[in-house]
Amino acid sequence: MDERARYFRRLRKLRGSARRWSVVGGGLTAATAVLTPYAGIGIADAVWAASAGATAALAWWRWKDHRELAAIPPPPAPPAVLPGQRLVAAVERIPAGRQVIQEMRRHRDRYAVRGSAVAQAWDRLDRASTTLVGLAGRLTGPGEAALLEATVAEQWLRDLGQRVASVERALPLTAPDRRGVLEQSHESLATQFTEGVTAYESLVAAAASYVAEDGHPILGGQHPTLSSLVDATDRLRGIAEGLSELRRPPTPAA
Repeated sequence: MDERARYFRRLRKLRGSARRWSVVGGGLTAATAVLTPYAGIGIADAVWAASAGATAALAWWRWKDHRELAAIPPPPAPPAVLPGQRLVAAVERIPAGRQVIQEMRRHRDRYAVRGSAVAQAWDRLDRASTTLVGLAGRLTGPGEAALLEATVAEQWLRDLGQRVASVERALPLTAPDRRGVLEQSHESLATQFTEGVTAYESLVAAAASYVAEDGHPILGGQHPTLSSLVDATDRLRGIAEGLSELRRPPTPAA
């Protein structure tokens, strides 16, 4: 639920609560006014009067809260969501659907740069990004900061690659006297994109080295988990051999 809907829902609840307490308070006040002179003042009348006062106070507080909330401008309405966007959002809630949507977006972005000067570098970026996703769960400590920088760099590179492809498609439409300047700009952007992809690949390689070294034991030799696994295997094998000997019939004496 968005903030605007939550605001109006709370406003309706306060108004409904204030109305209910006003009705209850009015009924109790009327009953007190009628029954007290009729039956005289006693313990029951004190209860009626206290209940009427309490409900009147609650009604007053609810109306006060309602006026204070109504004086606050409501939050802006959220942007309209198209039916297709609703379907995509629903599919993304499913883990398998999220992967399908990501793959479709990757192919859409790849289609946007097809045939351009950055198409091959774009494929390299896709491979490096997929590799980094596989390493992301094992990048702890300093690796988390590097992963954040890599995410920002990937977004910048993809935006730059699409910009290069857009400029390249506009080259045939440019006037001859302006085409030379645009070609130089296009070449500069394409070079920047290729160099950025190379730097991104180097970061992914460094992340793989970090993950590989982080998996080694500190003092060399076998990892403690591997040693424990070997020890457990030897113990189970020894127990199995002992049980086998106990169940084996004794050999008759010669």
